[in-house]
Amino acid sequence: MQVQSEFTIIGAGVAGLTTAIALQQLGRNYLLFEQSKVLTGIGAGFGLAANAMQALEILGLRKEVELIGQHLQHYNILDQKGRILVAPDTKALSKKYNQQNFAIHRADLHLYLLDKIQADHLQLNKKAVRFEKNNDGITLFFEDGSQHKTRYLIIADGVKSPLRQQLLPAAVPRYSGYTCWRATIDNSNISLKTGSETWGKQGRFGMTPLVRNRIYWYACINSTANNSKYRQYSVADLATHFADYHHPIPEILRQTQDKDLLWNDIIDIKPLKHFAYDAILLIGDAAHATTPNMGQGACQALEDVAVLKKVLSQHSTVETAFIAFEKQRLQRTKYITETSKLIGEVAQWENPIGIFLRNSIMKKLPAQLAQRNLNKLLSVDFMQL
Repeated sequence: MQVQSEFTIIGAGVAGLTTAIALQQLGRNYLLFEQSKVLTGIGAGFGLAANAMQALEILGLRKEVELIGQHLQHYNILDQKGRILVAPDTKALSKKYNQQNFAIHRADLHLYLLDKIQADHLQLNKKAVRFEKNNDGITLFFEDGSQHKTRYLIIADGVKSPLRQQLLPAAVPRYSGYTCWRATIDNSNISLKTGSETWGKQGRFGMTPLVRNRIYWYACINSTANNSKYRQYSVADLATHFADYHHPIPEILRQTQDKDLLWNDIIDIKPLKHFAYDAILLIGDAAHATTPNMGQGACQALEDVAVLKKVLSQHSTVETAFIAFEKQRLQRTKYITETSKLIGEVAQWENPIGIFLRNSIMKKLPAQLAQRNLNKLLSVDFMQL
């Protein structure tokens, strides 16, 4: 088989784009395939905690990303009336990695990373649907009927990855039990200064400021999967649903237009037993998709790439590097996926008695216990085995 590239990356999201940059830095030959026809940047906002900024530091990208991100000093958990339930010590995370915590618009980060990619190494409108593995390489088959032959395959095409499904038929996305709306709006009339997430009977509402005087917000409501009622929800419906929530939630919704709304069910995948399969590696959401309740989805993708760059530079063969990557990443990503799932379940409680007890306990917990999940996230240096 005549190999057309040493490495092939499937998926030009955060994980795929950053992997391409890392391979460029290592001087490795690669091609990156993306199913979208145009990469204009999609989605809304997300957090880049200090561990993600440390990964970007390792990749030589941190300083420039800071310029397009919003520094976050606080991100408190509030009750429906706006009273603090937990005030996580985000400075501890900053101190651990000697980095700050940021919020960023997904489109801003995508477009920044895209600008770092060699244009002739990216092919758009190429949806990979299956692969065949032979002794001398891997053949990829695309929806348009074309093929590509590669030595090593890095699967980074997200939680619904068809290539992961071929490799692991049982690893199907699982529904969290709640659905989510997101939007980015202008901050001129609201002047939001800090980020927060509110837990109430009608669901959760999160908000954070972004650069260029914008707000990213999201709202999560319990629901059956793919609910036709919520598919048709407008901003007015959300305003009615969250009418009893504290300031500035009603105002944020008044400032949002229906065309700004993004809607999707929240899903993840059950933690996998392996990421490495000889010449094939799963990374990012294709490997360990998590619910967003710890704000670690993109952060873990960036950690993946920092670790992958390290092991590729340390090992004599790619296969042993992939195995080393798996050993270093399996337990950490499993902990985050499982803990995030549990936090989401507790945060989405609707029973008034359960909510009262939960909130009372959260308010009274010593700081060390209240942020034990953050402490465990901090306890391990992700660059060390």
